[in-house]
Amino acid sequence: MLAGGYFGRALIVDVTDGTSQTLPLPEEVLRAYVGGAGLGAWLLYRLGPAGADPLGPDAPLAFVFSPLVGTPLTTSAKFAVVAKSPLTGMLTDALASSQFAIAGKLTGHDAIVIRGRSPALSVLLIDGDGVRVCDAAGLAGLTAADADSTLRDQLGRGWRVAAIGPAGETGPAGEAGVRYATISHDGRHAGRGGLGAVMGAKNLKAIAVRAATRVPTAHPGEVLAFARDLRERSFGPATAKYRELGTLANLLAFNAISTLPTRNFQSATFEGADRLGAEAPAGAHGAGDADGDPPPEIGGMRRVARSSCASCTIGCEHIYRVGGGKKTRVEYENVFALGPMCGVSDPEAVLAASARCDDLGIDTISAGGTIAWAMECAQRGLIDAPWLRFGDSAALLRVLDEIGTRSTPLGSLLAEGSRSASRTVGGDSASFAPHVKGMEMPGYEPRTLHSMALGLAVNARGADHNRSGAYEADLSGDLDRLDGGDAHVAAAIETEDRAAVMDSMILCKFLRGVFTDPFAEWAELLSGVTGWDVSGAELRDTARRIVMTKRVFNIREGWQPGDDWLPDRLLNEPLTLPSGRVATLTAGRLRAMIDSYYKMRGLDHDGRPAAGAADGLRLA
Repeated sequence: MLAGGYFGRALIVDVTDGTSQTLPLPEEVLRAYVGGAGLGAWLLYRLGPAGADPLGPDAPLAFVFSPLVGTPLTTSAKFAVVAKSPLTGMLTDALASSQFAIAGKLTGHDAIVIRGRSPALSVLLIDGDGVRVCDAAGLAGLTAADADSTLRDQLGRGWRVAAIGPAGETGPAGEAGVRYATISHDGRHAGRGGLGAVMGAKNLKAIAVRAATRVPTAHPGEVLAFARDLRERSFGPATAKYRELGTLANLLAFNAISTLPTRNFQSATFEGADRLGAEAPAGAHGAGDADGDPPPEIGGMRRVARSSCASCTIGCEHIYRVGGGKKTRVEYENVFALGPMCGVSDPEAVLAASARCDDLGIDTISAGGTIAWAMECAQRGLIDAPWLRFGDSAALLRVLDEIGTRSTPLGSLLAEGSRSASRTVGGDSASFAPHVKGMEMPGYEPRTLHSMALGLAVNARGADHNRSGAYEADLSGDLDRLDGGDAHVAAAIETEDRAAVMDSMILCKFLRGVFTDPFAEWAELLSGVTGWDVSGAELRDTARRIVMTKRVFNIREGWQPGDDWLPDRLLNEPLTLPSGRVATLTAGRLRAMIDSYYKMRGLDHDGRPAAGAADGLRLA
């Protein structure tokens, strides 16, 4: 009897001719990888030919659900999009929350995998009537939001859409989309690694799904009890920050402790942070309009709405109004990347830039990191763009349009990402290109967060704060964040393992603080849904298996030991903190932490699986 929460099959669609087939998913594989990012890594390894061009027809693009999708558990309406990244050449997975997750799973599949390339711009439809590939010429050039609304108007009730913006589409001469293009749905984004470019390379503007069935849980009463308990905990102090101010609360806090990357990591504090950080108005009690207080403000601009993802009780979405009455969702990472990273302190310009990224369909972190690198190149005379300067709001908006449309040589250069662009520009520009494995760095300063420095260096996806939340250990007060050692390595591994399980079950990481014994509590949740007798120890093994599988995939695709490293600037330019202490992350310290990480992970000195370490991955 099949475990609860699963259909035991993946749908494989070839959009070249519209044919499809069903791939059985054995229960031992489902139990080994759970779903989401974990199952997606297994599917990519099994279905993707070694060395495939990420933008070629043979490269699979997988939408992967989890056994928790469709249950009443808060934050469970999530899915993973998994592919070989055109930005890094390695595995990437992006998680997102929306009704698309529920409708996609209830087409009757644990995953939908897309291969091939449609002869013309198309939309893929999947529901109880099967699979259809339909013409989408009328959607060309539309924003993802406009494509979504247009399709839903045409298709009728019950359909949910994931679409790409114009930056993801293949150009008229066959030129690839922006290598950090996104896939969007219900205003949310599968953002990092260029998944929108992969979808665009398949000539797909959108995927529309409609629920056709249901999936039972093994123990509905237990699941409902878990859901009620988790809902109550989600209203507690562990999530208060997200409800009251959102993740933008990090900006002022990070600036105060010199961990806010500024002007392409030339500094760790930003003099304009006060203008960009979200604050409760004077006299407010903290929660904003929930307690009758005025809502938070950014540079005098007041929040106009607070919202939640599908099936979520936290409500972390904070919506602000920008120029022309347009609304945009504000988070720490998009404000960091388009604000301090580029030296821009004008809040209206930063929010307008964020909204423009959404319209174009590009990742704000990679866009901001690549633009900041270009600003420094222009400052140094390495590229001919005298107008592109740190702090120039108009230049920021101009270059975003050039990138999203590839309308100029500079835009086309920066659409490739900072690693590729630095190889083209040459000089010493690679030394300050802010990436790991080709993925631009998030808003965490490695020189003042040594656990996070390791997490960024070794992560399979590249520079990423969601697959390794090691900054939690740095900020816990239990470790000296400026003096990395074995304790920092162990902490980084623990956060990486926790992320692997949460990203596969799939639960929002904003819930992580509500669990007192995470692996044991997650095992109990999973047991109630599936009927398996899962233990916390088993889930720890699952986490290690998923982390190892991602590494094995990357090794097959050309990973080299030097890819587990940080930009030269971070290892050669110390920071002097306001306290007078010098924050230094030397190459020797980073090397020692990486060697320790390899040993603890069962890897050899070069970062490859030691004998027996990859046994049991079920990849053959």
